[in-house]
Amino acid sequence: MLVLLPPSETKAAGGEGSPLDLSGLTAADTLTAVRAPLAESLVGLADDVPASRRALGLSPAQDGEIARNATLLTSPTRPAVERYTGVLYDALDVRSMTRAQRSRAGRRLAIASALFGLVRADDPIPAYRLSAGSTLPGQPTLRTLWRPALSPVLAGVDGLVVDLRSGSYAELAPLPEAVTVQVLGERADGSRTVVSHASKAHKGRLARLLATTTGEPDGVVRLRALLRRAGLHVEHPGGSRLTLVVPVP
Repeated sequence: MLVLLPPSETKAAGGEGSPLDLSGLTAADTLTAVRAPLAESLVGLADDVPASRRALGLSPAQDGEIARNATLLTSPTRPAVERYTGVLYDALDVRSMTRAQRSRAGRRLAIASALFGLVRADDPIPAYRLSAGSTLPGQPTLRTLWRPALSPVLAGVDGLVVDLRSGSYAELAPLPEAVTVQVLGERADGSRTVVSHASKAHKGRLARLLATTTGEPDGVVRLRALLRRAGLHVEHPGGSRLTLVVPVP
């Protein structure tokens, strides 16, 4: 089972790993051809702060993000699952996992990335700033760059794939056969509403469960059964879609 996570705009600083080595990342033989020029472009763009702000959608108060990009190739790295921060990753909480759970998480978790396409949980990466909706000067859209290279990599994954990516990252390389999960809030009167920001926390807890369980579901039906045994209210409206229903005020 592979669980695909969205990245986050916020990232932990620092790290204890050696500087970025693209040859050591997941699917390097296929994805380095896109990763390398993107990384070089980000570093070069950082020399022009106003242009970086425009391309990356940043304000002057976020110039520190541009400084991170300037040192992208020389700054220390840390495992990807520890680099990304925010609501989803707080709920995932890899630091509280046992050694056995962390090992399973390392095998099962992968993270979408506008810069790297896809990284496994333990791939060492630096802090950077690039979003799926960004377009670097003089280059095609990231979807145009990534789809031909990344789609075959994802299509070649063995076993069940649970796709928790957000829309813009899913568009970089759609995976129609993957299981997707929508989070709906249910009020006391039975009415339901789409959960937006809070869905990140629910998906983070869901990812933690899938990353650490000893079960190995091989399809959407068995996945739903596993989640229901864990006490979650999960419905299967059809196809490869699941709905996680959570109580809301």
